[in-house]
Amino acid sequence: MKVVLTIAGSDSSGGAGIQADLKTFEAFGVFGCTALTVLTAQNTKGVTDIYEISPEFVKNQIKAVLDDFDVAAIKIGMLFSNDIIDSVKDIIKDLDIIYLKSWFKTFK
Repeated sequence: MKVVLTIAGSDSSGGAGIQADLKTFEAFGVFGCTALTVLTAQNTKGVTDIYEISPEFVKNQIKAVLDDFDVAAIKIGMLFSNDIIDSVKDIIKDLDIIYLKSWFKTFK
């Protein structure tokens, strides 16, 4: 089974972010791994709070997955800050992997 890593935020309502990515991966018969960039408190009415994951921890999550899984593709979702964007870029820039970019947004 192919493995896809999603690097994205978490949507507590399950309608977007890594929760939606994992549902999509399963529907297409691939195994999903995750690296969280931001946690949100949200529902269908809106986002009420955001908590940034440290860039170093984001990098550590990605390293942990890449050290254990043969990742065929990486899907990139919300990268919360410029520091997280730089951390992700530093760790994945030299990989020979397909990138699936959905959107980049900086809230700061």
